Amino acid sequence: MEQKSNAFLETQPVGKLMAKYAVPCVISLLVAALYNIVDQIFIANADYLGSYGNAANTVVFPLTVVALSIAVMIGDGCCAFVSISLGAGNRDAAHKSIGSAILLCICAGLVLTALYLLFQEPILTLFGGRVNGETFRHAREYFFWITLGVPFYMFGQAMNPIIRSDGSPKFAMAATLAGALANIVLDPVFIFVFRWGMMGAAVATAAGQVLTAALSVWYLRRMKAVRLERGSFRPHPALMKEYLPLGICSFLSQISLVMAMAAIQNMTLKYGALDPVFGREQYAQIPMAVLGIVMKFFQIVISIAVGLAAGCIPVVGYNIGAGRRDRAKSLFTRLLAAEAIVGAAALLIVELFPAQLIGVFGAANESAYYTRYGVKCFRVYLCMMALATVNKGTFIYLQSLGRALASTALSLVREVVFGVGFALLLPRWFGLDGVLYSMPVSDVLTFLIGAAVIARTYRILGGGAPSQGSSAGMSRCA
Repeated sequence: MEQKSNAFLETQPVGKLMAKYAVPCVISLLVAALYNIVDQIFIANADYLGSYGNAANTVVFPLTVVALSIAVMIGDGCCAFVSISLGAGNRDAAHKSIGSAILLCICAGLVLTALYLLFQEPILTLFGGRVNGETFRHAREYFFWITLGVPFYMFGQAMNPIIRSDGSPKFAMAATLAGALANIVLDPVFIFVFRWGMMGAAVATAAGQVLTAALSVWYLRRMKAVRLERGSFRPHPALMKEYLPLGICSFLSQISLVMAMAAIQNMTLKYGALDPVFGREQYAQIPMAVLGIVMKFFQIVISIAVGLAAGCIPVVGYNIGAGRRDRAKSLFTRLLAAEAIVGAAALLIVELFPAQLIGVFGAANESAYYTRYGVKCFRVYLCMMALATVNKGTFIYLQSLGRALASTALSLVREVVFGVGFALLLPRWFGLDGVLYSMPVSDVLTFLIGAAVIARTYRILGGGAPSQGSSAGMSRCA
């Protein structure tokens, strides 16, 4: 049977295509981000867990991002490659790249799970788990059960962009949404009814991830634009060399975030111990717990930013493959405007309602120091979110053009050079407050560099509709 064509990506209005692909992608990523924050909300409001459980959740969170970083490298890279291949009419490369991506994701998930189980305690210590004994006990329990779900989590996250590249953004959204709803339903049952504590939160999360993975498998057997064959499921090293570099920016944006979180959490541990309030044993976990909450809120906002940009990847990739740089340029303009609006709206929320936000996370059951520090974190740490969302959208758009080098370089500068560097340096002069200052300073400096990259991207895209075959030229424009 003849497969359906994605030719509409070259003919329909770009605004309509952006809505069609970006909105489901935003919802999918938002739902994925909610997995962890939903756990934290229920944990915070359980009187037998509270800020200790919240701090433990913060310690484990970067380790789930490590799994996500590998999954999105495979999935986003394959998504971009499949979209460009379909735009150029190369269906053979499309189905083989998807098959090899599936194999790679399964193997990576199993290896990461084994490493986590083998090196549990040193890993948790690396991310600040020893802030106090109670926090470390909760962190070990949560981490063990979360680790068992890692292969399913990685598979579902990797297949999500691949399903979008097949022209089914709504199904990709539904698969992720189903898993998140399962998590939301099971969390209160396991935490409040069964009183399973951190294990209950982790098992609820893993159950949702299994459901998302199962739905993804169901779809892969019924793809539209691409038909998977037995020969698809081989390593295909030559194709891996093509699509993995296109996902390297997604990988680095996540893994470098892990590096930044490790630096931030360790500086919070070190300088919190020197603080006159948080240096006391009964309050030691508060900075770690609160900072985790604020980072989770930021993760929600940045998920919208990433979703807007990642949803454009199939559209941009197809049009670049078809030689329509004019449409790619128009989409870039709309994307930058949307990113700025999202960041500005989020900024208003954190500046106007920080006490209400921290109140959702069990502030009524904690000391006044918990709320006071939460308000300060929201207002300071996230004060440059409008720039952060524009930065993130630019990174991912470059990836969709095949400009992997430029995208990767910008991501590394933001998360490693600035994100880690300022997290380590500023506390030397400003103590615990220096940890909070590291985020806005990094975003401002990254935006100054990104503005030049945005201008260059507009010059490369030009104003006309070039001839077929221009995609190769774009991929070299790093």
